[in-house]
Amino acid sequence: MSDYQVITDATCDMNQDILEAHHIDVIPMLVTFNDGRSFLHYPDFRNFKAKDFYDELRKGNLSHSTQITPATYLEYFSPILEAGKDILYICFSSGMSNTYESSLMAVKQLKEKYPERTIISIDSLCACGGEGVFAVQAALNKEAGMDIETNAKWLNDNKLKLAHYFTVGDLFYLHKGGRVSAATAIVGSALSIKPILIVDEEGKLKMISTAHGKRASLKKLLTMTQQTIVDPENQILYISHTDCLEDAENLKAAVKEAIPCKDVIITTVGPVVGTHTGPTHVCLFSWGTGRRPEK
Repeated sequence: MSDYQVITDATCDMNQDILEAHHIDVIPMLVTFNDGRSFLHYPDFRNFKAKDFYDELRKGNLSHSTQITPATYLEYFSPILEAGKDILYICFSSGMSNTYESSLMAVKQLKEKYPERTIISIDSLCACGGEGVFAVQAALNKEAGMDIETNAKWLNDNKLKLAHYFTVGDLFYLHKGGRVSAATAIVGSALSIKPILIVDEEGKLKMISTAHGKRASLKKLLTMTQQTIVDPENQILYISHTDCLEDAENLKAAVKEAIPCKDVIITTVGPVVGTHTGPTHVCLFSWGTGRRPEK
């Protein structure tokens, strides 16, 4: 079996120590403030600390992210292929970005240059920490002995079983980035109403419910997870947040009390995704029956 490298991008929002433990490479992504300042985001936050970034947003210094270009993929993939390794790339959802299409353009060029190598780009249909969980699963599959083709098939067959349930403090950021409609943003911005969203089967954001207040919204994330989770005893659950650690810790305590899982790990959402969600975003990820909770 040829050796291969699992790679993802900076929208994975997975903790650096976990990525390193599973030998997952990450392609950084560009974030630019509206005043012209820009930086590359890496999972270790080397160029801009999370709290500093979200404080900028709170002060009204908005930002935007830039998708990965085919040229960037060529730059990062070529040395790995030249070293004689194949590539399994876990990409941000095509339902929210054209990054996946860019990766396919690069893969086509690279296959012509390195016909002896296997290069597979997976449209994760995941976002934020969900993409990170998906990438970690790809690495775990590799560690368990799966070859690259078997691993890719498993990932494609099972990606819609990875649930993303989340809430945000304000839908302004998601609307600004074109992730939700104006009508959805207006409803979600009503006084004391917290929107409950999922990443659906097309990898798009969808508001499916609301809750009255922060505490109720976090409880709703837990309830939906309980409805869909499968085999929790063998799972590590992940919670991602945008500079609202107390909310994430409260949800973690509730999850550990209600669900007999192996562990619950909290990760910090980086500026690429945080640009589009704003502060006070909390998301709970788990493997289960599907992406939608019971009605």
